[in-house]
Amino acid sequence: MTGRRSVETPVEDTFTKYLTDKGKGDAGEEGAYRTDAERELNRFRRWCLGKTADSANASPAASWAGVVDGDTIRFEDLDTTVFSDYARYLSTEGYAAGTVLTYYAHVASWCGWAHAQGYLPRHHARESDAEDPLPENDGRRPGDQQAWEPIHRDLITQFVDRRVSEAFDALGAIKVSHADRGDPESETWQAKQRARFEAYQRCREQALVYAVAYTGLRGSEFLSAPKEDREGRNGIRWRDVSFADSSVTVFRKSREWKEASLPEPVIAPLKRYAEVVEVPDSWPVFTTLHRPSLASHVTEGLADAGFDDDAIERIRAGAPDLIVAAEHDLDAPNPLTTDGARSIMERLWTHDALAERRDGLDLSLDGDYLELHGGRRGVGEVLVRQFGYAAAARYLDNSEEQVREAYQHIEAAERADMATEAFSQTDQRVSDQ
Repeated sequence: MTGRRSVETPVEDTFTKYLTDKGKGDAGEEGAYRTDAERELNRFRRWCLGKTADSANASPAASWAGVVDGDTIRFEDLDTTVFSDYARYLSTEGYAAGTVLTYYAHVASWCGWAHAQGYLPRHHARESDAEDPLPENDGRRPGDQQAWEPIHRDLITQFVDRRVSEAFDALGAIKVSHADRGDPESETWQAKQRARFEAYQRCREQALVYAVAYTGLRGSEFLSAPKEDREGRNGIRWRDVSFADSSVTVFRKSREWKEASLPEPVIAPLKRYAEVVEVPDSWPVFTTLHRPSLASHVTEGLADAGFDDDAIERIRAGAPDLIVAAEHDLDAPNPLTTDGARSIMERLWTHDALAERRDGLDLSLDGDYLELHGGRRGVGEVLVRQFGYAAAARYLDNSEEQVREAYQHIEAAERADMATEAFSQTDQRVSDQ
């Protein structure tokens, strides 16, 4: 090893260093943990190279070709999907749930170490999408993982609804004369454009919240998944949305493009959002609003379009960069990432105005804020209870076995009710209760 920490580093070059850090003894060469970790890292390496049959990710199983073409796996070859596929592989090899979690934990620990050491930009193995195929045997009941309940959906949607309404009220209150309309040097026009951008921000929040609350989509299916360099993982585009069919085309976890449903509650927020600023169909539905990124994007785009520095400064002074990009038909800005969406959800849930409404309510929330995967699990809860496991599995794009495992607490409660009803017919003590 050269000691250089780069995504181009072969992963195998780091195994010894990691195992030494985790081992016991003066040289870190002893200990059962080191032995087990070494075994699992080598298992992961063989799988990545396609030297192990994999019935979960290939058919026939022997056709599994791994995640690289050659004999070297580099950190740049790893992303959330690789760890998700590996979790699926382990979960279908016939091991007990606890064994699967233990085997995966060794690889995840190394991944976290590599992230901390600077080899990886993210801890891919602990992303919710990566862990989704794992059996849920982490010491908690399956139903204890965060799942949005009706009260959560009501609170967060009412909050973003009110913010959208207030933003449009402020936008409508600014009256621009015909002479000032479109004049980037007019203070009134500038105020109108700032208010329009504020409305766009609030509508983006609203559309995001409704998408998480009601679609059941994985975050990586409609937002940008960092470092996953493939078309289907860089955020849905407006051309992917069909209001007529109440659907959106997404790149599913199975690596196939499929139609996903847009339930009625999602349609109105999405339409309103689309109407605030008219953008090309090639634009991401959820754009980044990171100011430095947008500033560079717009400045470079206007320069490429032939505007000189003075003209660019004048144009950008008249309206926020997102609106400038749309009105000058510039290339699409970057999409919102899953990390960015989590930050939005956390900011909304901890907002003082929403905190006041939550005060005194027993929300029994597992976590500090409403998480993206909690929204998906909340959708699953509703669908399983209303329509059963098979229908929920089809909607969530999961196997029925995975859904039964994830929501077994529902079936357990139903069996308890059934048993109680049965005993009430036969046992006097039960019927009297």
